[in-house]
Amino acid sequence: MFKVTPNPPDIGPVPFDASLDPRKLKEAADRALNFYLNPGATKTQIPPRKPSAIFTIDAAVDDETLLVEACESLASASVLVNDLAELTDGPRRQTMLVLQRVIMLGELAVNRVLDNHKPG
Repeated sequence: MFKVTPNPPDIGPVPFDASLDPRKLKEAADRALNFYLNPGATKTQIPPRKPSAIFTIDAAVDDETLLVEACESLASASVLVNDLAELTDGPRRQTMLVLQRVIMLGELAVNRVLDNHKPG
């Protein structure tokens, strides 16, 4: 009878690195096994992410002001990308024009929200 799969290759034992400490290897293996297989084991807590305070928006700023700023930023980005698209050719120009269209759609959406916004 013909065997479809070949026999596994004859290889020697896995080489051992003498510089590795067996005690540390066992500790690492135990930590990994406890982490994945023992849900009751204590896990190292990841500290909560604290956002940077460099660029913050005051909580007292109203929604309409934020929307106006977003609209103006998107309009500026649209003009900038359009100017850059005129300086390039080929596929890069097409990419810039698509990017400009996405920015323009975002600007239109923000404008619609501003139009529908009722102050108060």
